Amino acid sequence: MGRICAVILHAPSGRSPGERLVEQSRKASARDLVETLVRAGVKRIHIVTPDEEFGRDLATRGVLARASADPFHFGRTLQELIAEQEIDGLLYFGSGSGVLLSESNVRDLVTFAEKRGRRALFNNFYSCDFAAIAEAQGLREVALPAIDNSLGFALANAGYACFVLPRDAATQVDIDTPTDLVLLATAEQGGEELRAFLEQQGLSHPAIGPLLERLVDRRAHLYLTGRVNPLTWAHFEKEVACRTSGLVEGRGLRAYPDRPGTVLGKVLEDIGPASFFRRLAHLADGAIIDTRALLAQGGTLPPASDRFSSDLLRPELVKDSSWAEFTAAAIEAPIPVLLGGHSLVSGGLYLLAGTCWKGKDLPLRLHPNSIAWTKERP
Repeated sequence: MGRICAVILHAPSGRSPGERLVEQSRKASARDLVETLVRAGVKRIHIVTPDEEFGRDLATRGVLARASADPFHFGRTLQELIAEQEIDGLLYFGSGSGVLLSESNVRDLVTFAEKRGRRALFNNFYSCDFAAIAEAQGLREVALPAIDNSLGFALANAGYACFVLPRDAATQVDIDTPTDLVLLATAEQGGEELRAFLEQQGLSHPAIGPLLERLVDRRAHLYLTGRVNPLTWAHFEKEVACRTSGLVEGRGLRAYPDRPGTVLGKVLEDIGPASFFRRLAHLADGAIIDTRALLAQGGTLPPASDRFSSDLLRPELVKDSSWAEFTAAAIEAPIPVLLGGHSLVSGGLYLLAGTCWKGKDLPLRLHPNSIAWTKERP
């Protein structure tokens, strides 16, 4: 067996309320992840971060801390660690990923990383949050990207056999925005430290309760828009009672930032946010909106401070006028509206589908079982 190492990358955020909330929750989740890795038998764990205090904190738990370079480059950092630590099998995690992984899940990742042959296993090939890589020494020869999202493309282009894990809450939930934390708190999910942190925050959102009620109502109609994976949408629709419709737009937003905007984004631009939500309310009883895909016309996004303040429905903290106006209109919308990023319409949909039935009559889903045609014998 080669040397198996886990590497966790943690990047500090800015100082806005939303950014501090996300960063602190990622730290709590990373501590939980370390405990899960240890229980699963992973003996070598590295944390790469410019946050020296956080590095020292994890070092008390047996984690090897390393300061990240400035400016940070994901690929070069990974290659340096692989060379210095002689890593054969690599488990890579962003500090907000692996929130719901079990010990059994981690052992499966280790088993994959121990295999012979250049191969990689991703939670999401198109936008990597965590991965297991066998024969990681080969990564030293690969042109790795500056950020982890496109790691799958880089390894596939370099000849690595690439695989993907099943899409479910464990693989898709990632702490990327404040909305993810609201959903995790509502679902009471996550490790011990993360749950304790979220309980202290007392997070709430005015749209959550009404949306959960609509998800179990056969008469209700929910509108989804953004970077929704068709498999995730199919699972979500099967698990909730309401009808769903919407537009899948903006996929590959970060990989192809120079692409023109979305169809719905153009409609929003033409009629303005207030009219947009009034029209949406005529079509649906609630909405889940990936604002990054909707508002990033021309691929331009405001800083995280604005995006996160919008997610928290705090338009007074949003400096970008178009995002502030949209957020204010969402608050005044006649229907409950949940705003977020890609993780909202990915892991967030799994959390919502699993949470809405708490205390409810499960048979009300009333989705018929399928039956296959009898095969005729010759």
